[in-house]
Amino acid sequence: MLTKATAKLIQSLKDKRNRQESGLFVIEGAKIIAELPASKITLKSLFATRNWLEANKELLPDVDKVEVTEQQLKQISFLQTPQQVLALAYIPDVSVATSQLQSHFSIVLDTLQDPGNLGTIIRIADWYGIKHIVCSTDSVDVYNPKVVQATMGSFLRVNVVYTSLEMFFSENKLPVYGAVMDGANLYATNFLKQGLLLIGNEGSGIEEGLMKYISHPVTIPRQGRAESLNAGIATAIICDAWARQNAS
Repeated sequence: MLTKATAKLIQSLKDKRNRQESGLFVIEGAKIIAELPASKITLKSLFATRNWLEANKELLPDVDKVEVTEQQLKQISFLQTPQQVLALAYIPDVSVATSQLQSHFSIVLDTLQDPGNLGTIIRIADWYGIKHIVCSTDSVDVYNPKVVQATMGSFLRVNVVYTSLEMFFSENKLPVYGAVMDGANLYATNFLKQGLLLIGNEGSGIEEGLMKYISHPVTIPRQGRAESLNAGIATAIICDAWARQNAS
C-alpha cells in the first residue's frame, strides 16, 4: 500500500537537498525500468499499476513492489502523464579517477544549468560510446527527475561525476578541446581518440579560469546569423566530428 509518508518522500525528491540526505532518486517509465536489470542501479521499491505488474511478473523479482491506482501514480509522479511505473532507487557511489580517462574521449561540463541539456548530453554520450561525463560541482544534478527522464535510460550506461574542474584539469594530461566562439574551425581540427571536450554554461560559456587548460579551442563554423547554439546541439556536432575521425 502506498502510504502518505512514502508519497511525501517521493515528492520531496524533486529537491537536490532531499535526494542527497535520503540517498534516493526517482526513476519513471516502463522503458527505463525494463533496462534496470542490466544496470548497477539498486532499487528500494517500485510502484506500478496492476496492468504493468501483471505484464512484468518476471522483471526485478527481488524488488519490493507496490500496486497503485492510476490516480495514486499521478499523485506521486513528476510527469504530466505518468507511465504506469515509478521506482525509488539508491543513488550509486560513482567516481572516476583521472587515470581512468587516459584511453577515452570524455565530456566535461562547466556550470551546465538546464536539466534538459544535461539529459540530452548524456544521451549523446551514450550514442557515441562515451562512457564518462565530468561536471563542475555547480552543474545541474544528474538525479534531478527532469534529467533522468531526458536521458531516456542513457544515464544507466554513462558515468556522471561531479568535482572541482580547476583541480581536475590541473591533474589532467589529456588534450582539452574547448567549445568557444573564436576557436579553430571544428572541421579542420585533428581530434585524437583520447581527450576531453569542455562545454561551458548555456549563457556565459566556459569560465575564464578554465580557459588556460584548453589546448585545442574549437568552434563550429557559423553560416547564418544565430548568436549561439544550444549546449546539447553543440556537443552533438563536436562529438560527431570526433567520432568520424576516430571510427574503428
